[in-house]
Amino acid sequence: MKVIFLEDVKGKGKKGEVKNVADGYARNHLLKNNLAVEANNANMKQLKAKQRSDEKKAQEELEKAKALKGTIESLEVEISTKSGEDGRLFGSITSKNIAEELKNHDIKVDKRKIELDEPIRSLGYTNVPIKLHQDVTAKVKVHVVEQ
Repeated sequence: MKVIFLEDVKGKGKKGEVKNVADGYARNHLLKNNLAVEANNANMKQLKAKQRSDEKKAQEELEKAKALKGTIESLEVEISTKSGEDGRLFGSITSKNIAEELKNHDIKVDKRKIELDEPIRSLGYTNVPIKLHQDVTAKVKVHVVEQ
Protein backbone atom coordinates (compact mmCIF):
# COMPACT_ATOMS: atom_id res chain seq x y z
CA MET A 1 0.00 0.00 0.00
CA LYS A 2 1.29 3.46 -0.90
CA VAL A 3 1.23 5.93 2.00
CA ILE A 4 2.26 9.54 2.68
CA PHE A 5 4.11 9.89 5.98
CA LEU A 6 2.74 12.61 8.27
CA GLU A 7 5.58 12.16 10.79
CA ASP A 8 9.05 10.61 10.81
CA VAL A 9 8.88 6.86 11.37
CA LYS A 10 12.24 5.34 12.28
CA GLY A 11 13.42 2.91 9.63
CA LYS A 12 10.45 3.48 7.32
CA GLY A 13 10.29 7.09 6.13
CA LYS A 14 10.42 10.79 6.85
CA LYS A 15 7.61 13.33 7.00
CA GLY A 16 6.25 14.13 3.54
CA GLU A 17 7.68 11.04 1.83
CA VAL A 18 5.55 8.72 -0.30
CA LYS A 19 6.48 5.04 0.08
CA ASN A 20 5.16 1.55 -0.43
CA VAL A 21 4.71 -0.37 2.82
CA ALA A 22 3.03 -3.66 3.72
CA ASP A 23 -0.79 -3.46 3.76
CA GLY A 24 -1.12 -4.81 7.30
CA TYR A 25 1.56 -2.48 8.68
CA ALA A 26 -0.12 0.48 6.99
CA ARG A 27 -3.64 -0.33 8.21
CA ASN A 28 -2.81 -1.57 11.70
CA HIS A 29 -0.03 0.81 12.70
CA LEU A 30 0.55 3.81 10.43
CA LEU A 31 -3.05 4.78 9.63
CA LYS A 32 -4.39 3.89 13.09
CA ASN A 33 -1.77 6.04 14.89
CA ASN A 34 -2.04 8.94 12.40
CA LEU A 35 1.56 8.50 11.30
CA ALA A 36 0.56 8.30 7.62
CA VAL A 37 -2.37 8.64 5.21
CA GLU A 38 -3.20 6.62 2.13
CA ALA A 39 -1.63 8.06 -1.02
CA ASN A 40 -4.79 8.70 -3.06
CA ASN A 41 -5.27 11.57 -5.56
CA ALA A 42 -6.72 14.04 -3.04
CA ASN A 43 -3.96 13.44 -0.50
CA MET A 44 -1.27 13.68 -3.20
CA LYS A 45 -2.62 17.06 -4.36
CA GLN A 46 -2.68 18.27 -0.75
CA LEU A 47 0.95 17.13 -0.30
CA LYS A 48 2.05 18.96 -3.47
CA ALA A 49 0.28 22.17 -2.34
CA LYS A 50 1.97 21.95 1.07
CA GLN A 51 5.38 21.44 -0.55
CA ARG A 52 4.85 24.50 -2.78
CA SER A 53 3.87 26.66 0.20
CA ASP A 54 6.89 25.40 2.18
CA GLU A 55 9.18 26.29 -0.74
CA LYS A 56 7.63 29.76 -0.95
CA LYS A 57 8.14 30.32 2.81
CA ALA A 58 11.75 29.15 2.56
CA GLN A 59 12.35 31.55 -0.34
CA GLU A 60 10.83 34.46 1.63
CA GLU A 61 13.05 33.65 4.63
CA LEU A 62 16.10 33.63 2.36
CA GLU A 63 15.15 37.04 0.91
CA LYS A 64 14.67 38.49 4.42
CA ALA A 65 18.06 37.11 5.49
CA LYS A 66 19.75 38.67 2.43
CA ALA A 67 18.15 42.05 3.17
CA LEU A 68 19.22 41.85 6.82
CA LYS A 69 22.75 40.94 5.67
CA GLY A 70 22.97 44.20 3.72
CA THR A 71 21.82 46.17 6.76
CA ILE A 72 24.24 44.46 9.12
CA GLU A 73 27.27 44.75 6.85
CA SER A 74 26.75 48.50 6.42
CA LEU A 75 26.74 48.87 10.21
CA GLU A 76 29.64 49.42 12.60
CA VAL A 77 28.99 48.40 16.20
CA GLU A 78 30.95 50.35 18.80
CA ILE A 79 31.38 48.87 22.27
CA SER A 80 33.19 50.79 24.99
CA THR A 81 34.81 48.99 27.90
CA LYS A 82 37.55 49.42 30.47
CA SER A 83 41.04 48.42 29.44
CA GLY A 84 44.49 48.22 30.91
CA GLU A 85 47.91 48.74 29.39
CA ASP A 86 48.70 47.63 25.83
CA GLY A 87 45.00 47.66 24.88
CA ARG A 88 44.12 44.54 26.89
CA LEU A 89 40.56 44.53 28.21
CA PHE A 90 39.42 43.91 31.76
CA GLY A 91 37.15 40.99 30.94
CA SER A 92 36.09 40.36 27.35
CA ILE A 93 33.47 41.14 24.71
CA THR A 94 31.21 38.12 24.10
CA SER A 95 28.51 37.34 21.57
CA LYS A 96 25.95 38.44 24.17
CA ASN A 97 27.46 41.95 24.27
CA ILE A 98 27.40 42.14 20.47
CA ALA A 99 23.76 40.94 20.33
CA GLU A 100 22.73 43.59 22.89
CA GLU A 101 24.51 46.32 20.93
CA LEU A 102 22.80 45.19 17.71
CA LYS A 103 19.46 45.36 19.55
CA ASN A 104 20.18 49.06 20.21
CA HIS A 105 20.29 49.47 16.41
CA ASP A 106 16.86 47.73 16.09
CA ILE A 107 18.36 44.48 14.78
CA LYS A 108 17.35 41.35 16.66
CA VAL A 109 19.92 38.56 16.38
CA ASP A 110 20.12 35.55 18.67
CA LYS A 111 23.49 35.43 20.44
CA ARG A 112 23.90 31.79 19.36
CA LYS A 113 23.86 32.90 15.71
CA ILE A 114 26.93 35.08 16.30
CA GLU A 115 29.90 32.88 15.40
CA LEU A 116 32.58 34.29 17.68
CA ASP A 117 35.33 31.65 18.05
CA GLU A 118 36.63 33.20 21.26
CA PRO A 119 35.69 36.38 23.12
CA ILE A 120 37.31 39.65 22.02
CA ARG A 121 40.02 40.63 24.53
CA SER A 122 41.68 43.63 22.89
CA LEU A 123 40.83 47.09 21.62
CA GLY A 124 40.32 47.74 17.91
CA TYR A 125 38.28 46.44 15.01
CA THR A 126 37.11 42.86 14.62
CA ASN A 127 34.95 41.35 11.86
CA VAL A 128 32.45 38.99 13.47
CA PRO A 129 30.41 36.53 11.32
CA ILE A 130 26.67 36.17 12.03
CA LYS A 131 24.80 33.17 10.58
CA LEU A 132 21.44 34.60 9.50
CA HIS A 133 20.29 31.66 7.38
CA GLN A 134 21.65 28.32 6.25
CA ASP A 135 23.06 30.01 3.11
CA VAL A 136 23.55 33.59 4.36
CA THR A 137 26.34 34.77 6.67
CA ALA A 138 26.89 38.47 7.38
CA LYS A 139 29.98 40.09 8.86
CA VAL A 140 29.53 42.92 11.33
CA LYS A 141 32.43 45.23 12.13
CA VAL A 142 32.83 45.50 15.91
CA HIS A 143 34.91 48.43 17.19
CA VAL A 144 36.04 48.05 20.79
CA VAL A 145 37.06 51.38 22.33
CA GLU A 146 38.35 52.41 25.74
CA GLN A 147 35.77 53.83 28.13
